[in-house]
Amino acid sequence: MDLSLDQTDGYLLVRRVGAQSITLLDRELSCSFLLAPDQAIENWTVDAASQLGADHVEALLALQPELVILGTGLRQTFPSAAFMAGFLRRNIGIEVMDNAAAARTYNLLAGEGRRVIAGFILPTPSLPSS
Repeated sequence: MDLSLDQTDGYLLVRRVGAQSITLLDRELSCSFLLAPDQAIENWTVDAASQLGADHVEALLALQPELVILGTGLRQTFPSAAFMAGFLRRNIGIEVMDNAAAARTYNLLAGEGRRVIAGFILPTPSLPSS
Protein backbone atom coordinates (compact mmCIF):
# COMPACT_ATOMS: atom_id res chain seq x y z
CA MET A 1 0.00 0.00 0.00
CA ASP A 2 1.45 3.37 -1.00
CA LEU A 3 0.70 6.40 1.16
CA SER A 4 0.88 9.75 -0.58
CA LEU A 5 1.97 12.64 1.56
CA ASP A 6 4.78 14.67 0.08
CA GLN A 7 5.85 16.92 2.89
CA THR A 8 7.05 16.11 6.36
CA ASP A 9 7.15 18.84 8.94
CA GLY A 10 9.96 17.61 11.13
CA TYR A 11 8.91 14.00 11.68
CA LEU A 12 9.72 10.63 10.18
CA LEU A 13 7.05 9.56 7.72
CA VAL A 14 5.92 6.09 6.66
CA ARG A 15 5.67 6.26 2.88
CA ARG A 16 4.89 2.64 1.96
CA VAL A 17 3.79 -0.56 3.71
CA GLY A 18 4.36 -3.96 2.13
CA ALA A 19 4.06 -7.51 3.35
CA GLN A 20 7.83 -7.85 3.90
CA SER A 21 9.00 -4.26 4.39
CA ILE A 22 8.08 -0.69 5.29
CA THR A 23 9.53 2.41 3.65
CA LEU A 24 10.31 5.48 5.78
CA LEU A 25 10.72 8.51 3.55
CA ASP A 26 13.21 6.96 1.10
CA ARG A 27 14.59 4.10 3.23
CA GLU A 28 13.19 0.57 3.12
CA LEU A 29 13.25 -1.48 6.34
CA SER A 30 12.72 -5.23 6.28
CA CYS A 31 13.15 -6.04 9.99
CA SER A 32 10.88 -5.09 12.88
CA PHE A 33 11.52 -1.58 14.23
CA LEU A 34 10.31 1.14 16.58
CA LEU A 35 9.42 4.55 15.21
CA ALA A 36 9.18 7.90 16.95
CA PRO A 37 8.67 11.20 15.15
CA ASP A 38 12.37 12.00 15.58
CA GLN A 39 14.03 8.58 15.28
CA ALA A 40 13.77 5.01 14.03
CA ILE A 41 15.22 2.21 16.12
CA GLU A 42 16.00 -0.62 13.75
CA ASN A 43 16.29 -4.35 14.36
CA TRP A 44 13.72 -4.56 17.14
CA THR A 45 14.05 -8.21 18.14
CA VAL A 46 10.37 -9.10 17.83
CA ASP A 47 9.05 -11.35 15.06
CA ALA A 48 5.47 -11.82 16.31
CA ALA A 49 3.05 -10.15 18.71
CA SER A 50 2.98 -13.36 20.75
CA GLN A 51 6.62 -12.71 21.74
CA LEU A 52 5.78 -9.43 23.48
CA GLY A 53 5.66 -9.53 27.26
CA ALA A 54 6.06 -7.22 30.21
CA ASP A 55 9.85 -7.12 29.63
CA HIS A 56 9.33 -5.33 26.27
CA VAL A 57 7.40 -2.42 27.76
CA GLU A 58 10.42 -0.48 29.06
CA ALA A 59 12.04 -0.20 25.62
CA LEU A 60 8.97 1.62 24.32
CA LEU A 61 8.49 3.72 27.46
CA ALA A 62 12.11 4.91 27.17
CA LEU A 63 10.99 6.79 24.05
CA GLN A 64 8.55 8.81 26.21
CA PRO A 65 5.32 8.14 24.30
CA GLU A 66 1.99 9.75 24.93
CA LEU A 67 0.47 6.94 22.83
CA VAL A 68 1.82 3.63 21.50
CA ILE A 69 0.68 2.05 18.24
CA LEU A 70 1.60 -1.57 17.58
CA GLY A 71 1.54 -2.81 14.00
CA THR A 72 1.44 -6.60 14.06
CA GLY A 73 2.02 -7.44 10.40
CA LEU A 74 -0.58 -8.19 7.75
CA ARG A 75 -3.20 -9.00 10.38
CA GLN A 76 -4.12 -7.55 13.75
CA THR A 77 -2.84 -9.88 16.48
CA PHE A 78 -3.05 -8.94 20.14
CA PRO A 79 0.00 -9.35 22.39
CA SER A 80 -0.13 -10.70 25.94
CA ALA A 81 -2.22 -8.98 28.58
CA ALA A 82 1.00 -8.34 30.56
CA PHE A 83 2.39 -6.29 27.67
CA MET A 84 -0.79 -4.24 27.27
CA ALA A 85 -1.13 -3.69 31.04
CA GLY A 86 2.40 -2.28 31.23
CA PHE A 87 1.22 0.79 29.32
CA LEU A 88 -2.23 1.09 30.82
CA ARG A 89 -0.79 1.10 34.36
CA ARG A 90 1.20 4.19 33.37
CA ASN A 91 -1.77 5.87 31.68
CA ILE A 92 -0.20 5.47 28.23
CA GLY A 93 -2.70 4.54 25.54
CA ILE A 94 -1.89 1.58 23.31
CA GLU A 95 -3.62 0.55 20.09
CA VAL A 96 -3.00 -2.70 18.19
CA MET A 97 -3.65 -2.91 14.44
CA ASP A 98 -2.21 -4.30 11.23
CA ASN A 99 0.87 -2.54 9.82
CA ALA A 100 -1.00 -0.57 7.14
CA ALA A 101 -3.48 0.86 9.65
CA ALA A 102 -0.66 1.51 12.12
CA ALA A 103 1.27 3.46 9.47
CA ARG A 104 -1.73 5.62 8.59
CA THR A 105 -2.48 6.30 12.26
CA TYR A 106 1.15 7.04 13.08
CA ASN A 107 1.47 9.49 10.14
CA LEU A 108 -1.69 11.31 11.18
CA LEU A 109 -0.75 11.64 14.84
CA ALA A 110 2.91 12.51 14.19
CA GLY A 111 1.71 15.13 11.68
CA GLU A 112 -0.41 16.65 14.45
CA GLY A 113 2.71 16.98 16.60
CA ARG A 114 1.77 14.17 19.01
CA ARG A 115 4.47 12.11 20.73
CA VAL A 116 3.39 8.80 19.21
CA ILE A 117 5.61 5.72 19.21
CA ALA A 118 4.92 2.92 16.73
CA GLY A 119 6.27 -0.59 16.82
CA PHE A 120 6.12 -2.39 13.48
CA ILE A 121 6.49 -6.17 13.44
CA LEU A 122 7.82 -7.58 10.18
CA PRO A 123 8.52 -11.21 9.35
CA THR A 124 12.10 -12.34 9.67
CA PRO A 125 13.64 -12.30 6.19
CA SER A 126 14.21 -15.83 4.98
CA LEU A 127 17.67 -16.89 3.95
CA PRO A 128 18.13 -17.71 0.29
CA SER A 129 18.23 -21.44 -0.32
CA SER A 130 21.42 -22.83 -1.80
